[in-house]
Amino acid sequence: MQTESMTINQTTPEYRWPRARISRFRLSVMVLMWLVATPLFAQIYKYTDENGIINYTNVKPATSQYSIKVIGCYGTCQRKVNWHNVTLDTDSYRQPIAELAVEYQVDEALLRALIHAESGFNPQATSPKGAQGLMQLMPGTQRDLGVANAYVAEDNLRGGTQYLAQMLSLFDRNVEYALAAYNAGPNAVREYAGVPPYQETREYIRRIKILHGRYAGALDGKTAASTGISVSSRTP
Repeated sequence: MQTESMTINQTTPEYRWPRARISRFRLSVMVLMWLVATPLFAQIYKYTDENGIINYTNVKPATSQYSIKVIGCYGTCQRKVNWHNVTLDTDSYRQPIAELAVEYQVDEALLRALIHAESGFNPQATSPKGAQGLMQLMPGTQRDLGVANAYVAEDNLRGGTQYLAQMLSLFDRNVEYALAAYNAGPNAVREYAGVPPYQETREYIRRIKILHGRYAGALDGKTAASTGISVSSRTP
């Protein structure tokens, strides 16, 4: 099936559409219409052309200098996305994530990778199955954890981190088992004595393992930069 493509050019103070100038309001409306007309999940490429104009497109550019933003692909999304190249987010909710990682003894890089995979750091994310917020908490889990409103970022982060810590404790710090339990429930892990044979869950674990390795390297780099220590970035 042939897919439509669109390129957005950004200049300052206006955006540039090919051969025309448009206002930010009109651009927002056009982008919204495009997203509605395209699949729910999209991989967007950002690059700067030879004229110094920033471009956003869903077609992979010829240049090798680009970054990738995934729109809407989180949770149990099955769309093929190269998670080795998606843009990381080491800044959003930096302090609460770091503090919760220490409080619940959870690896900060793993926690950030899980949030990235679950919601793309969108506090209003809602899955078709009803999971809500940054760490995609189901209503029953929210009640068990005492989370009053899953769309309040700080409450969601605390509840999700607490739940991940519980799963890690339940399965003797086995990260794959804990992630499988977070996705499919602890009973499924017990039933299969390990990661259940669900394609969705196995893809979920694969994605978070890639992001975990990348966030570990990125966070090490930030720590080194703040202390003046030079370290090599880890590879996934």
